[in-house]
Amino acid sequence: MPFTSGGAEAHVAGLRTALIEHGHQADIVAIPFQWNPPAQIVNSMLLWRMLDTSAYNGQSVDLVIGMKFPAYLVRHPNKVLWVMHQHKQAYDLAGTEFDSLPGDEESQRVQDLIIGADTRLIPEARRIFANSRTVAERLQKYNGIRAEPLYHPIPRAGRLRANEYADYIFCPSRLDRLKRQDLLIRAMAQAKSAARCVLAGGGPEEERLRELIARLGVQDRVRLLGFVSDREMEQLYADALAVFFGPFAEDYGYVTLEAFAAKKAVLTTEDSGGPREFVRDGDNGFVLAPDPATIAEKIDLLFERRKLAAKLGEQGFETLAALRLDWGNVVDKLLS
Repeated sequence: MPFTSGGAEAHVAGLRTALIEHGHQADIVAIPFQWNPPAQIVNSMLLWRMLDTSAYNGQSVDLVIGMKFPAYLVRHPNKVLWVMHQHKQAYDLAGTEFDSLPGDEESQRVQDLIIGADTRLIPEARRIFANSRTVAERLQKYNGIRAEPLYHPIPRAGRLRANEYADYIFCPSRLDRLKRQDLLIRAMAQAKSAARCVLAGGGPEEERLRELIARLGVQDRVRLLGFVSDREMEQLYADALAVFFGPFAEDYGYVTLEAFAAKKAVLTTEDSGGPREFVRDGDNGFVLAPDPATIAEKIDLLFERRKLAAKLGEQGFETLAALRLDWGNVVDKLLS
């Protein structure tokens, strides 16, 4: 997606770097994706399906690794998939408040085409991996396709640390409806302690979130920083009391594991998807109903009991260490 940089882009860039470090030539092939009107989705699918990736500049391409919809529909005699994003509007998001397909007859045809193409064409690949158990379960549920979960390291691995546990809940993420930063802002309006929250990131929801902050009168408790540098991000993690990450149906989510790397507990929600693969309620964070009052209660608890926040954060760090995430393992799996 042009002019957009987030977890997916970091994932792809990380794989390219790892392949090169392991002695291979590798590059990223990308085509701008459009989803509005819905017929544009089908055009994007056709663009990828028609693309010839067998050779470039007289040099044959030995392997194609497909990762995102609709790029993984590309044809190649030696293709491996590491699926990190399907078009969720045709799957988990269909019929929810986050569904971007209008629901008319044309949109239904597009949805049917997406599901049909995934079901027929994903199995063309020699091997199929998913970047999380959540994605693997979606492939099995909707497409009848088995995929092996394959986790990968976080981009800031080795640079994150823990300092003191200050008085703010940190929420780093793209400002998007699916990330549901509004849950945290509404929780701050109900928190009884003097806890604050800090949000880092930009995106299409920024104006709406600023209006919500003003309407709730929590300007003194909520800071919306916009984009921050890597160094600022690392410092914000280091000093946080805990981290809130409550998206809807997230596929993986670096935030959870970055928080654990900084020894911070994670507050997530029951319907957040990927984070629930790592967050154990009461052990390294809290798994909560997507309800501001419930979230506010846990924020107050951590604010009043800093030793508990530190203990949960330490156990989150142990959770991350036990995963033994390693790019070498990823490369070996994809090329095996």
